[in-house]
Amino acid sequence: MRKPTQFVLSLLLFISFDSYSQKVIQTDSTRNKLLDAAREVIETAKNCALITQDDEGRSRVRVMDPFLPDNDFVVWFGTNPKSRKVEQIKNDPRVTLYYFDPTGIGYVMIHGKAQLVEDEKEKHFKEEWTSFYADKAESYLPIKVSPEWLELVSYKHGILGDSITWEPEIVLFNAE
Repeated sequence: MRKPTQFVLSLLLFISFDSYSQKVIQTDSTRNKLLDAAREVIETAKNCALITQDDEGRSRVRVMDPFLPDNDFVVWFGTNPKSRKVEQIKNDPRVTLYYFDPTGIGYVMIHGKAQLVEDEKEKHFKEEWTSFYADKAESYLPIKVSPEWLELVSYKHGILGDSITWEPEIVLFNAE
C-alpha cells in the first residue's frame, strides 16, 4: 500500500513542478515585454519595500530608496551599517523587493539574494542621501540585490496573471 501512495505523491509533485516550469518558459519577446513592463512599474513606483526575515522568522518590511535596476535587474540601495536589516541580511540573504504602481493596479516583486558591499560606497550613493549619512565612510553601507525571479502584474500593460489562481507572470534570472 505504501509504494502506490509514494508513487502517486511523486507523480503529483512531478506534475506540479512540470506545470510551474512550463509557466515560466517564455520566448525572448515575451520575456522582454515582461521586463520592459516591470521597469516601467519600478520607475513609476520610485520607492520599494525591502522585506527581510528576523531571527524569529518574522518578515520585516521597510521603505527604501533604491537605484533603478541595471540591465540584469540587480538593484542597489544603502543603509546604516548598524541597522537591523544588516544583521538580518547576514543571517539570511534571501530578500524580497516590492514595488507598487501608484498610477494603476500593478506591482513588481523581485525575489533575490542581498549582499553587503563595503567597496561600492562612491558608485552607489545618491547626493540626496547626504543628510542621512554625514560620515559616508562610517555610516553608509551599500546593499546589492541580485534577482532570482521576478513577479509582475500590470493592468496598464495587460499583464494580469492567471485568471483562476491569480498567479502573476514570472521571469526567472540566472542566480549568482
